[in-house]
Amino acid sequence: QVQVVESGGGLVQAGGSLRLSCTASGLTFDDYSMGWFRQAPGKEREGVSCISRTSGNTYYADSVKGRFTIARDTAKNKLYLQMNSLKPEDTAVYYCAATRIILPPVYSLDSKYYNYWGQGTQVTVSS
Repeated sequence: QVQVVESGGGLVQAGGSLRLSCTASGLTFDDYSMGWFRQAPGKEREGVSCISRTSGNTYYADSVKGRFTIARDTAKNKLYLQMNSLKPEDTAVYYCAATRIILPPVYSLDSKYYNYWGQGTQVTVSS
């Protein structure tokens, strides 16, 4: 049974940092591209960042480029998202997701191609 569990969310002031973690079990981690998504109240879920299973290439939404960094630790089956210079508009529930599909870059942050999801962790950035 595949399980995806996020942790590390919390309340932080604008300009601060948080590191989210995601642990995936019940799957061969190397076979999956991993992504972070977020959903703010009243808004659709959006792709934040992902890391390819094959090349290790990383992709970021324009809104987080230069501030967020995604990384994976294959030995520990873990995915991370380092978030720096946080802004109030980063407030959302953040989700970790996995896909075996080798996605072209244009689809890498499209949630419909990801089939395993965690429950989410809340990130709140105060102004």
